[in-house]
Amino acid sequence: MEFDYYEILEISRNASGDEIKKAFRRLALKYHPDRNSGDKEAELKFKQINEAYQVLSDEQKRSIYDRYGKEGLEGRFGSGGGFSADFDLSDIFDSFFGGGFASSSRQRKRYSEKYSADLEIPINLEFNEAIFG
Repeated sequence: MEFDYYEILEISRNASGDEIKKAFRRLALKYHPDRNSGDKEAELKFKQINEAYQVLSDEQKRSIYDRYGKEGLEGRFGSGGGFSADFDLSDIFDSFFGGGFASSSRQRKRYSEKYSADLEIPINLEFNEAIFG
């Protein structure tokens, strides 16, 4: 079942950390199992509220969720629509935070070779050709 964390917490996509926390507390109190004993729908809603808060209250998880949705958090980029990705979640962290998540320098090198934004092509030019075209 697909759902939107922002809709679950009844907040806008640009909500602040305090707004997220207030919405979580309000809704968690409303749907808490102790207040709704035996209500399976309230129990499900409470679990969704908790999950949404765990993601949206963490800046890193929220950033990934905003960019890639729930699939990004689960590392399932190739789960539908014919899209297949040849990378893992550590590649995303590396691109966001500049490394530190790869387990070896070989992995970092592989990543930089594979996803480099710069294109380098060696060419040989005479000095005059380089200056005057």
